[in-house]
Amino acid sequence: MAVLSKLVKWARIKSPWIIHYNSGGCNGCDIEVIAALTPRFDVERFGILLKGSPRHADVLVVTGPVTRQTKKRLVRIYNQMSDPKFVLAVGTCTMTGGVFRGGYGVVAGVDEVIPVDVFVPGCPPKPEAIIHGVVKLLEKLQKL
Repeated sequence: MAVLSKLVKWARIKSPWIIHYNSGGCNGCDIEVIAALTPRFDVERFGILLKGSPRHADVLVVTGPVTRQTKKRLVRIYNQMSDPKFVLAVGTCTMTGGVFRGGYGVVAGVDEVIPVDVFVPGCPPKPEAIIHGVVKLLEKLQKL
């Protein structure tokens, strides 16, 4: 049984599959997340693949402030992911609400709605910062 758990841990570290969710905002962080997936920055060297279904993803990458309109959808997507699941919050708006904070439709940062494992600050963060956040997440996975 120990061999099987080691194999599952190895597979989880070597190939984390992500799903990207934009909860609203200016799309600057979305562009940088997609740029990190391009061959120029090549996060695929870490085994990361972008998936379209939360049931196939291990990591939820959230961008933009959480709005009242998207809050239920975000929680539903998070609950559809299989355990163990991880959340990467990308951008200042995702962390605190950013420039949209205090608006009538903005709830708050994503950590008040779902638990977050790694924060990537910036407005928008560069692809290098996003890759650094992914590496921090992988380090966290190794400690499990």
